[in-house]
Amino acid sequence: MSVPVLKSYFFEDLSVGMKESLTRTVEDSDVIGFAQLSGDDNPIHLCDVYASKTRFGQRIAHGLYTASLISAILGTRLPGPGAVYLSQTLHFRAPVKIGETVVVSVEVIELAEKGRRCTLHCEAHVGDTVVLDGQAIVMVPPRPKEEAAA
Repeated sequence: MSVPVLKSYFFEDLSVGMKESLTRTVEDSDVIGFAQLSGDDNPIHLCDVYASKTRFGQRIAHGLYTASLISAILGTRLPGPGAVYLSQTLHFRAPVKIGETVVVSVEVIELAEKGRRCTLHCEAHVGDTVVLDGQAIVMVPPRPKEEAAA
């Protein structure tokens, strides 16, 4: 596993329209690991025989696994380290199957000085299909006073 390149923005660095994305191919080991971590052992995620009899026809990734990729962007790229997750809305639109490549993106849509709140539109796509969307609100640290004076 490679070490991610971290980006970090202070509230003053942000502007509406800033975007960041992350691409991930969902592996069997990701789904198994997420099940172990979360305790969600639903057979739709873990059992080929069970999943083959569902409307999806095969195993699918946990919806919150896909949503966790939003958290990865917020914590490491936009706004990055120091941001504190306050809330998230999620709308699950379609399943993500094992082996599919998910592109997750966030875009700053609103900035509120009071409390240094940043609202971001969040989406996940598999090809042209939106599989997840919603909004996140994070609190972003201000530029340290010693840096602002420099």
